[in-house]
Amino acid sequence: MSRPTISDVARAAGVTKATVSHAYSGHRPISAATKARVFAAADALRWVPSSSARALAARRANAIGVVLRRDPAILASDTFFPAFIAGVEQTLAEREVALVLQVVGSRGAEERAYQAMAAGRADGVVVLDLHRADWRVPFLAGLGLPAVLLGAYEGETRLSCVRTDDAAPVRDLVAHLRERGHTRIAHVAGPLDYVHSYARARAYVRAVGSRALLREGDFTAGSGRALTADLLALRDRPTAILFANDTMAIAGTSYAQSRGLRVPEDLAVAGFDDDHLSAHLSPPLTSVSTDPARRGRVATARLLADVAGDDPRDVAVDCTALRLRASTDAPAPATARRTTPAPELEEEFR
Repeated sequence: MSRPTISDVARAAGVTKATVSHAYSGHRPISAATKARVFAAADALRWVPSSSARALAARRANAIGVVLRRDPAILASDTFFPAFIAGVEQTLAEREVALVLQVVGSRGAEERAYQAMAAGRADGVVVLDLHRADWRVPFLAGLGLPAVLLGAYEGETRLSCVRTDDAAPVRDLVAHLRERGHTRIAHVAGPLDYVHSYARARAYVRAVGSRALLREGDFTAGSGRALTADLLALRDRPTAILFANDTMAIAGTSYAQSRGLRVPEDLAVAGFDDDHLSAHLSPPLTSVSTDPARRGRVATARLLADVAGDDPRDVAVDCTALRLRASTDAPAPATARRTTPAPELEEEFR
């Protein structure tokens, strides 16, 4: 038996093919009674309009886009992105919408990718890796392309934004370490131009009262190892290090152990993003779960709502959770307990 067509539906409902199309697209005023006849005929024939037909009727690409401008080494070691994309795809699959993912190597290529999406390749975009002063925000607004910013962007924008609290887990980690007697607490941050890296670094500096033990990394294992070596070479070394992701934390832990330090007895270590391996290390790594899959679902749902005509809005997602494990579960070394350094806060961290 052949598959039903739009012509079969039109014939059964006693209308034209154009009326069937308009009943599903909503682009032309059609009476409720006519719509009901069309839908009833479609149900009886088990006919479903194809995603391409719906997209054509709505003059949409039936796709959303994500453009990534990242160093391949960082992308390869990223534990956040695969889970985030899984959340995006979960929401898109429910709506039969496609994902257009493009990795670029320069700003020019990134601009061209967004221009292509605005010209019809995608109906909207989710923007990752937000910078504190991000050229993409006014650029996308100028293109008129619906967009959702993932992160606590502090600049002016009329685009939707999905926000999470990156500061609270850092404050909680510092408090946890202080309860165990640590006063020399260091932080290996990600690039401070990123919104989330800066938020974590600012929370750290405010919590400890100094930026003397703050180091700026780049999220790679090599960065974590090198900056751990720098901190442990100090005459008055830290007894605890908070890393901006688990990749740097794992590399830093390995280096410390290679120098004869025990974790957590001699050095407490904590990460961020709660990599799937972190709970199975020796010792298991204290980290912060950020639930990237949920963030992907929320950002995608918000973007689809914007594409459908909703007004842009901010959405707060409470998805961070502290995972305390053995890597911080020991008192600070008694010989290393010292008073907190005098405040060295710079204006931007106040």
